[in-house]
Amino acid sequence: MGTWHESDDFWAATAPMMFGKQRWDAAQDEIDQVVRLLGIGSEAAILDLCCGPGRHSLELARRGFSVTGVDRTSVFIEKARKQAEEEGLSVEFVQEDMRDFRRPNAFDAAISLFTSFGYFEDPVENHRVLVNICDSLKDEGMLILEMMGKEVLARIFRERDWSEQHGALFLEERKVSKDWSWMENRWIILRGQERREFEISHWLYSAAELSAMARECGFGSVEVYGSLEGTPYDHTAGRLVVVAHK
Repeated sequence: MGTWHESDDFWAATAPMMFGKQRWDAAQDEIDQVVRLLGIGSEAAILDLCCGPGRHSLELARRGFSVTGVDRTSVFIEKARKQAEEEGLSVEFVQEDMRDFRRPNAFDAAISLFTSFGYFEDPVENHRVLVNICDSLKDEGMLILEMMGKEVLARIFRERDWSEQHGALFLEERKVSKDWSWMENRWIILRGQERREFEISHWLYSAAELSAMARECGFGSVEVYGSLEGTPYDHTAGRLVVVAHK
């Protein structure tokens, strides 16, 4: 049996909460911010790693970028391809594990948004992902990693939460371990008489840790921000955004 991120059942069950209308609507502003951070023109080739159902890939394609979206989950890739076809957009969607995808010197930029990095318990595998991205970028190419930073989480941490989403009750329990390096989540979804439970775990990175890892994996200069808008990574930061230059 594979880990949580290798389970199509997990992604299918949680997709309504992860990729609801509000998140789809947010993609336009998020790509506005990404394009400003990258400082690239619409002729650029962009890799969207862990693209999910294509929120950002499709928005980039609408603006004329050459886009390759990569995700391991077949239902997401199928949904993204169908949406691209309906809109008449030219997007390459590839079903492949991010540990394996590598296309040397193919992209001007790469993005990994919405906490899509740090899933693998063996640090070597997370390093491999960054090395593959670096190898896939052209000289002077750039990577944007966007996630919940360790410092931000420490400030807002709550052991338990619940919410009502898309006709379901969503319960979340969180536990931090490994000296504040590992997050363990227990998710329970209640919809009518149906009850689904999942355990999700991933690495937590500080700005310094993620920046150092990027350099270890072949990147040169690294900038850190507290949002995709380019705000400072300080006590007001809402997210951890690392912009790494090859």
